[in-house]
Amino acid sequence: MAGDLMSLRILVVAAALPDHEYWHQAVAKAPVPIELEILEVAQAATLLSRAGTDVCILDADLSDAHKTILIKAARAAPPPPLIFMAGPKDSSRPEGIDGVVARPANDAEADTLVNLCVRAKIPTRVLVVDDSGTMRSIVKKILLASHFSLNIQEAVEGSAALERLRTEKFGIVFLDYNMPGLNGFETLLEIKRESPNVAVVMMTSTLDNAIADRANAAGALAFLKKPFYPADVDALLERYYGLNVPRS
Repeated sequence: MAGDLMSLRILVVAAALPDHEYWHQAVAKAPVPIELEILEVAQAATLLSRAGTDVCILDADLSDAHKTILIKAARAAPPPPLIFMAGPKDSSRPEGIDGVVARPANDAEADTLVNLCVRAKIPTRVLVVDDSGTMRSIVKKILLASHFSLNIQEAVEGSAALERLRTEKFGIVFLDYNMPGLNGFETLLEIKRESPNVAVVMMTSTLDNAIADRANAAGALAFLKKPFYPADVDALLERYYGLNVPRS
């Protein structure tokens, strides 16, 4: 079983309903049990009005009016699902979409998209590293406002963060640049040496382009200037999960 995710319900809303056998084959191979529905707009809107959908995938070929109806229905659901739009990379992106993905056309592409959905719904373990308790609380509040599910832990400085990373599994570290002792850049280098698959987001109150370039070259996922907002976090999480088709 993947993480804390016990099962998943995926709704695909298609502009047309050809044979989607590759969807069903991908679901059968997924690391968690998945209930898959492939519906047209009217049926999908009714289903979305009820609780239970975890991920809603909208076909980019749907009309703008239908996309608006479905996004509104999904956002009103208790709780709202993640909403992805499947289409070409140049697809325009309506307001309310959590990410744009490639529309699958074969078994391998369907496998990739289904696994992406699972990964995006598993609560990602996040470690917030900052010597200021007040700042850790602020960052935690911002992260909790994300559309994505995050399990947030804290560390008071770089050495403590490294100790936790050696004994626990984390997906992302939000790391303050200016800290006493082991500073943010030194901590970043150690994380990438010991745990290269952990994504690191550097945080700073005074953004210096040279420092940002240095951190990015060392493997940082992103460099955020304080204050930042839930929309900034969602944008970098899209990159982390592979929902990185450019925004329009």
